[in-house]
Amino acid sequence: MGLLALASAFALDQGTKWWIAEVVMQPPRTIPIVPFFNLTFHRNTGVSFGLFAGFGEAGRWALVAVALAVVAMLCVWMARAERAWVGVALGLVAGGAISNVVDRLRHGGVTDFLDFYYAGWHWPSFNLADAAICVGVALLLLDGFLGERRKETAGIADGRQP
Repeated sequence: MGLLALASAFALDQGTKWWIAEVVMQPPRTIPIVPFFNLTFHRNTGVSFGLFAGFGEAGRWALVAVALAVVAMLCVWMARAERAWVGVALGLVAGGAISNVVDRLRHGGVTDFLDFYYAGWHWPSFNLADAAICVGVALLLLDGFLGERRKETAGIADGRQP
C-alpha cells in the first residue's frame, strides 16, 4: 500500500506540475479561480516558505541530498510498518519528497501553483507534493496518538493502570 501511495503522489504531482507549466501557464500569469484561490506559477528554490533560497547551487544540492536521505529512511520505515495506513502515510510523504527532488534536479527549484488567501492572510503557494506530505504527516501524528490510546486501553484490559 505504501508503494502505491508513493507512486500515486509522485505521478499526480508531476502530472499537475507539467500541466500547469506547459499548458495552463503559457504565458505565466495568475488565474483567479474563486475569491480565496488562484492558480499561479512560481519556482521555489528554497524549502517551505522560501527558506534557504539564497544559497545557490550548493543549497540546491544540499536540499536534494537531505531529501533523498530522508526518503531512504522513510522507505525503510515503510517496509517495517505494521499497519497499512502507516505505510500509506509514509508513501505519501516519500512520494511528495521525491517529486519535489525531481523538480529541483530538472528546474533548479520546486514548481508551486496553488495560491490560497483570505481576509488579508496569504499562504505561500504550494503544490500537490506539499499537500501529500502534509496529509502523510497528519496520518502519522494520528497514528501516534491512536497508538498511545491503544496502549492505554490494552493496559486497562490487562488489569494494569495506564
